[in-house]
Amino acid sequence: MRVSTLALAGSALIALASPALAGPAEDFRKLQDDFWTAYLKAAPTFASLNGVDTYAGELERIDRPEMERRVAEARTLLARLDAIPASALSPAEQTNHALLRDQLQTYIDGALFGSNFIPYTSGGTYDQNLAQYLGFLPLKTEADYESFLQRLGKVGDRLRTANAMSLSSARAGYARPCSTLGPLDKITASPPDADPAKSAFYEQFAKPRPTAISAAKWSAMQARARTLITQDINPAITAFNAAYASDLKPACLKSDGMAALPDGKANYAYLVRYHTTTDRSPDDIHQLGLSEVARIRAEMDALAKKSGFASREAMIADMRSNPKYFARTPEELMQYTARMTKTIDGKMPTLFGKLPRLAYTIKEIPAATAEGATTAYYFQGSPEAGIAGTYFVNTSKLDQRPLWEIPALTVHEAVPGHHQQISLQQELDMPVWRKNAAYFTAFVEGWGLYSERLGIEMGLYDTPQKDMGRLGYEMWRAARLVVDTGIHAKGWDKARAVAFMKDNTTLTDANIDAEVNRYISTPGQALAYKLGELKIRELRTLAERELGPKFYLRRFHDAVLEQGPLPLTMLETQVRAWIAREKAKA
Repeated sequence: MRVSTLALAGSALIALASPALAGPAEDFRKLQDDFWTAYLKAAPTFASLNGVDTYAGELERIDRPEMERRVAEARTLLARLDAIPASALSPAEQTNHALLRDQLQTYIDGALFGSNFIPYTSGGTYDQNLAQYLGFLPLKTEADYESFLQRLGKVGDRLRTANAMSLSSARAGYARPCSTLGPLDKITASPPDADPAKSAFYEQFAKPRPTAISAAKWSAMQARARTLITQDINPAITAFNAAYASDLKPACLKSDGMAALPDGKANYAYLVRYHTTTDRSPDDIHQLGLSEVARIRAEMDALAKKSGFASREAMIADMRSNPKYFARTPEELMQYTARMTKTIDGKMPTLFGKLPRLAYTIKEIPAATAEGATTAYYFQGSPEAGIAGTYFVNTSKLDQRPLWEIPALTVHEAVPGHHQQISLQQELDMPVWRKNAAYFTAFVEGWGLYSERLGIEMGLYDTPQKDMGRLGYEMWRAARLVVDTGIHAKGWDKARAVAFMKDNTTLTDANIDAEVNRYISTPGQALAYKLGELKIRELRTLAERELGPKFYLRRFHDAVLEQGPLPLTMLETQVRAWIAREKAKA
């Protein structure tokens, strides 16, 4: 799973006044500049993460009036765009025109659904997400830290806004399902630490003093940070915890699907379209999932018998319970993961002609959110801001984190998965908004799942357990097609979804619970993985058939990634054009 740096910024859009411009090409260039400037102004923390310090002391607003204003302004931008004839632009700019229109229209269609105004999830609170986000800011100079203190001074207000929005949403019938709230119960039951230096919001000041800041100044800044945390931030966190216990948890939904929300059916239909970039119906996707589950299950049965087990179930039971497959300490798990990353790094030139310049690192998921978090996720870096990409690994519940899943997990989250794709995207010669703001879940997560299959060609699945782990991960994504649509379009409850996952996947109980909570809390997103992967595999098969001896895997991979994320229909057009160019070569 890739966690975007846009997670807190939202799809921030502010339209600017439309000046008189000369010619469609110039009109469109100015519109793209205005879009990106407006985007950064409304998403100031995201701007800083991308090396733009114009709004360094600001913090994103999340209230409904702000979102309504952005929607109105997105409509103004869209009207400007529609006034520019795409046919008058170059082929490259026609692609940009189509993608920008998709960005604007998608935002307008989805921004104001009621579920967008529930700022807590089954696995964490708004303050935890915000603290992690601010912790990534690249602070070096005294001015950087002064700006950070300005931002810190706005945190309490944002948390109170999130609290009020949560309560208002609950009164309108928008809340999280009761069945998913176990991790949140534990989080909100613990008050903020009385020592502000232990707060996640203090992380930037727990680092060694920058040489550019005097000892006296540094001490004063640290004291200001502690005061803000003690007097403003912690009381806001405490207020949310109390509101959760008294009002939000009692308002939790007894049903697990989106149909329980006032606009849930329409919202789910939108989310399916948004995440998959297709018009496939939930029923169609559900049936595809059942078909994929049956195919993969047959492969798992064959592998188990070949490995000497009586059945697939017997092999998976051994894999889930045998102590030799589990790390004993968080450090052992991280060391195993680190070695896997370097093994994969050494194989990358055999599969790609282009490798990114930006490095990536591995870190543990913060303890405050690890218990309710998924197995791992990727957080994109920034070449401009000097931030490496980060592959986060969950080291909680070690008896639920088997070592045999590390190869598939790593190729997905690091390379050749998310880090390869996103870091190359950041280097492309295209408008800056496309490099940093264009995001299509089916492409990004489909590429991640396709990368798991590349582990076969890299020789990573060198034991039956690792290969079963790979198949289990593919089954996991196929089962999502069944479970996500089952919950939100067919009336399934959490228990039925958990039972289906446990019967078909290799995931441990803790991972299954966290995953099903995720599908309930973030509907539609999990559908994108399998649909995107199947499209990339389909296009690879097409290229192999059409090109025959002219097919080179490295060039195919470079072609898939050379335009950054695209809707799946546009990806197919791009690959077919590449095939034609390859055919034409002598």
